[in-house]
Order: sequence, then structure tokens, then C-alpha cells
Amino acid sequence: MSSMATDVSLNGSMRSHDTANSIFEIDDSDILKLMDRPRPINVEKNRSFDEKSYCEMSITLSPRPSYRMGDNFRMLEHLEYVYSPGRRSGFNTPRSESYYEAHPMIADAWEALRRSVVRFRGQPVGTIAALDHSTEELNYDQVFVRDFVPSALAFLMNGETEIVKEFLLKTLLLQSQEKMVDQFKLGEGVMPASFKVIHHPVRNYETLTADFGESAIGRVAPVDSGFWWIILLRAYTKSTGNSSLADLPECQRGMRLILSLCLSEGFDTFPTLLCADGCCMIDRRMGVYGYPIEIQALFFMALRCALALLKQDGEGKDFVEKIVQRLHALSYHMRNYFWLDLKQLNDIYRYKTEEYSHTAVNKFNVMPASLPDWVFDFMPRRGGYFIGNVSPAKMDFRWFCLGNCVAILSSLATPEQSAAIMDLIEERWEELVGEMPLKICYPAIENHEWRIVTGCDPKNTRWSYHNGGSWPMLLWLLTAACIKTGRPQIARRAIELIESRLSKDHWPEYYDGKLGRYVGKQARKFQTWSIAGYLVAKMMFEDPSHLGMVSLEEDKQMKPLLKRSASWSC
Repeated sequence: MSSMATDVSLNGSMRSHDTANSIFEIDDSDILKLMDRPRPINVEKNRSFDEKSYCEMSITLSPRPSYRMGDNFRMLEHLEYVYSPGRRSGFNTPRSESYYEAHPMIADAWEALRRSVVRFRGQPVGTIAALDHSTEELNYDQVFVRDFVPSALAFLMNGETEIVKEFLLKTLLLQSQEKMVDQFKLGEGVMPASFKVIHHPVRNYETLTADFGESAIGRVAPVDSGFWWIILLRAYTKSTGNSSLADLPECQRGMRLILSLCLSEGFDTFPTLLCADGCCMIDRRMGVYGYPIEIQALFFMALRCALALLKQDGEGKDFVEKIVQRLHALSYHMRNYFWLDLKQLNDIYRYKTEEYSHTAVNKFNVMPASLPDWVFDFMPRRGGYFIGNVSPAKMDFRWFCLGNCVAILSSLATPEQSAAIMDLIEERWEELVGEMPLKICYPAIENHEWRIVTGCDPKNTRWSYHNGGSWPMLLWLLTAACIKTGRPQIARRAIELIESRLSKDHWPEYYDGKLGRYVGKQARKFQTWSIAGYLVAKMMFEDPSHLGMVSLEEDKQMKPLLKRSASWSC
């Protein structure tokens, strides 16, 4: 099956036959000129739109004021964002040639990041996954949606918004392409996992070729790409203080298409999303099929971001109502059934089975005998976390870093739960951080379990790659979570570990070993998101106002259905 391609002619016109008066019928330079014009901004002094309660949203659904610019655009007359603390992001942040580069590692990181930039018809559109010429490229020469997020944040924090805007527009264009795997057509809203610029020197034009999963390992579509796209669109809007990009009809439609895949009715009895193995950052068989925490946390955050970005008229109003309902159900489900602390662990240990009633305590009929031995020693008196997966008769008790950090940033975790996650990281520093931040999951699976779960995957051996490997990229998520929870000392300690060797090791993709002591056996060097993750963490730590781009405040009108975490009553 060949990958999808979008042709771009010499004059730069891109055409979509799906939408009249489309932005893709206009020259790219014209788009940039239109969107870069100054617009009046009326900053609300109370709460931002995205920080308003989605309880309120279910009642007040009035259209947002707008005006027309030309025949093709609807631009907001005012923004409904409080741009503090994140208001300075993208404007007052010193550029890379300023004091940030005083540290040799910062200068090295910016140089490496800029080398990874991919251009399409002269415009920067993303960064490749890795710039390691010492080994076979495979698909590491492509622009991955999830990989570009830390790069995008670094550029936004440095006041360079054009590359992020171009990335968002180009991936949106690719979303509109017909997607086929063998004889099966994928959903219209699926975002690509990655794309590549193909040069045709003889015909004198360039093509964007996208991979929607038809070339991926296991042929799995990327569930997380659409969520990251929405999250990045909000980050761009917060950074620039301008909602004109998000208000474009194409962006509004793109968000609705993504959400349509997730909010459609079916046979589900849970508000969580059912996913296949390999549908997210862990893109190989690792036993995360079902309802993985990474996808559920990203889903929750994307819903909240979309709530802030969607126009509340016409189709948008219907989606807002669906989002509000889903957020209530999803937060209840996750906070009750995915959360684990000492008290909850003890309750599961004492579960009765085969309960048949609406009042059943063991709702998923989990067998206490299935509790792994390691979790009893791993769980501290003070601390807790969202476990990896919950489905009928199955609980995956592994710790997954990305899902828990996103749960904090999106406020899926209550303030008490967020603090408990930070407690766990401090209490189990050697296991979760070790000598190189951070474990993608803990613990590693090995022996017979490894053979069954991974299918004897030679790349995911114990304490390597996705199976307990240490990924420097996760530093930016940890740093953001630390700042939000008021625990900057944890971030400082992790950053110091990174600075002790990441640049010296030429920015590897991941590290192996129980403590993360060894450069990964198949790790690419000059891995772009390792570089960008460090830069974002460093800039956010130096200027916490940047947190506003990736953090959502708790909805205070939605009362948590959980009582205070047991980890706080010890």
C-alpha cells in the first residue's frame, strides 16, 4: 500500500475539493500575511475560556463575537483568555542567541535542533525524528506528530511561531486525504503518525507523503496524533495570544473530525477509549491494548483544549455539549478506577470476586491473586499514581510516566492526586529516575511474561526501549508537572542529571539498564525530541510563565468524587 501524498504546484496553491473557500486554495505566503496582521485583543481579567468550568459550558453556549476578513476567514474580535502566567510565552522570551546560550549545552542543543528542521517549499514545517547518519534511517528521517510537540514548544517559547503554524496547517491538509490500509478505509479524522517531504527535481515540485499507520510496525493507526495536534493548537494560541489560526474553518473542522472518532456512540460501557497495542508513544507490542493511561490522559486533555478552541455555534455547539458530558464521565471513571494508593491497593487485595449486582465493589471482577508481587513493595505510604490499564478482569499496575504527567497537566488528577504522584516520584527516585531521567514505564517485564506480552521482541528486552527504558524526552513533562504542583526541586534534580551526560552522549533517544546507565543498544543519536525536551524543560524552569501553554487549571465547579488521597492521611 503506498503512502498518501499531497502535490504542491510551483505557485504554491494547494487545493482541497472538500471545502469551498478553503485556506488551501490560497498561497501559503498570503495565509501568513493575513494571519500576521495585528488584531484587537480584549483580554478578559478573570478566567480564561479554557479555565472556565465545563459545568458552566453545559449551560452557556452563546456564539463568540467574530467578524469577517475577506471572503475566507472568520476572525475573533476578542480573545477569552487570561494570558497569565503564560502570557509572556513567545514574546518576552529571550531568543536562542541570548542568555540561554550562555550554558554550552544550551547552545549545543539549539544548534542540533535547528539542524533537524525540515523545509517544504522553503517554509519550515517540522523537525525530523533523528539526525543520526551512522545508522540506517528507517523512518527516523520523517516528521512525527508526537515527536514534534517538544520541538514546537521550544520554538514557541523562543518566539518562533512560524514553524509551528506551518506544521499545524500541513498536518491538517494531510488529514483531509483519503486513508487506505489494504482494502480498508480509515476514519476521516485520523491524523498522520508522520510525514516526509519528497523532492522531485525533474518535475520541479515537492510532495508531502504521510504515514497513517499503513507503514508502521504492526499497521496500527496513531490514536495519539490527533490529541497532540489539538493540544499543540491550544499551545500556539496561548503563546501568540491570537486565536485566528484556531478560528479558521479548516481548523474547526479538523478538530471536529478528530473528536467525531472519539465521541461516537457504540458498544462501549466505559467513557475511556478502547485502543490497540502500539497506538501511541509505545508503538510496539507491549501489552498496553485496552484502555492505556497515556491515551486516556491525552484524550482528557484534548477534550479540554477543544472546549476552549471550538466555536460555540452550529456544529461546534453540539460538540461542546458532547465534550462536557464526556469530561464528567471520564474524570469520574479515571479518578475512581485507575487511581492506586496504599489504601486502594489494600482494598483490591481484599476484593471478593463474582459479584453480580449494581452495588458490587469489585466492579471489573479483578482477581486479587493477579496482583503482582512487586507492587506491594513499590507502593509507598505517601504517594499514588494512575495505573496503566483497567478493563474487565484486568488491571495493569505498571507505572507509565507520560500518562501520569499529562494527568497532572490536564487536571485529570485532583490536586491531592497530583501531589501524591510527586510524592511517589520522590519516594521511588531510584526506580523511576535513576541515573538518567525518566523511566517510560516501571517495572520491566521479563522472562516468560516478556515472551508472551511482547512476542519475544528483541528491541523491547528488559530495561530497554519501551520496556523500562529511560527516555530523556520525558524531562519536559516532568518539569511542567513539577512546576504546576509547586515541586521545582524535583525538576532541578532531574535537569542536573540530564546535563551531566546527555550532550556528551550525543543526545541519544533512550538509555538502557535498571538505572538508565547505558546508552540504548539501538538508540539513535541526535534524537530531536531528546534535544527539544531538554530545552523546553530548561526554559520552563527558568521562566515558569511558559507553563500556561501546556497546563490546564482544575475545574473548581466540578467537585471531585474522590475523598482525600489515602497517601495524605498517613
